[in-house]
Amino acid sequence: MGTTTVSEDKQHYAALLRSNLSRAKVLRCASAISREDQADRYRLREWQSLRLARTHRDLLDSPRYCPAARFFLDDLYGPKDFSRRDDEVERIVPLMTRLLPPPALRTIAMAIGLDALSEELDCAMTSALRASGGVLRIDDAAYASAYRACDNRGRREEQIFLIGEIGKALDGLTHMPMLSALLRAMRGPAHVAGLAELHEFLARGYAAFKHMGNAEVFLRTVCDRETALMNQWFAADAAC
Repeated sequence: MGTTTVSEDKQHYAALLRSNLSRAKVLRCASAISREDQADRYRLREWQSLRLARTHRDLLDSPRYCPAARFFLDDLYGPKDFSRRDDEVERIVPLMTRLLPPPALRTIAMAIGLDALSEELDCAMTSALRASGGVLRIDDAAYASAYRACDNRGRREEQIFLIGEIGKALDGLTHMPMLSALLRAMRGPAHVAGLAELHEFLARGYAAFKHMGNAEVFLRTVCDRETALMNQWFAADAAC
């Protein structure tokens, strides 16, 4: 038999994945030059995680939406260090390209892209908070002022767009029955091979959206709220 041919879609998503991994690594290394940089970055992300939990408390309290909301807060955006997951992904890009269907590969590429974009935006926010003297004690007013000072509406709009697209992609994956079987079959080998972080990321996302069912209301709610807050923060009279 001849060699397996990788589709153009898979090649495209694999290239996007590699590019996003490279961006995320460069940005993460830049923010880890000193302990002070690491502490400031973590402090910002912790505050943002608490803000997200406050904004979307009703979703977190909902039996239907809680797993998906928790996945967004913990696995897509939060104070968690994603470097281990990204290192695992980087090790097995060729294997994932062969085994995973294009929609799954695209979802991972977008998640890493969101991580890279968040690193970029957090770096700008940290600099703005330092300039205003608000980095050591972040509050609503200091955050809103730094947000406006960054003057990067286009990148913020891209961040919200990516959140929605990743959610739609995860929702789509739940309609692929073979993916559920593949994730179950991969669990043991993934842990043995040191790929536990990547596998659990995929499994949690799949399970959360499978539990929720139709994701339309959830995603519209999250994106509409985040867009409203973005507009509020870029306005002169801003509060969380």
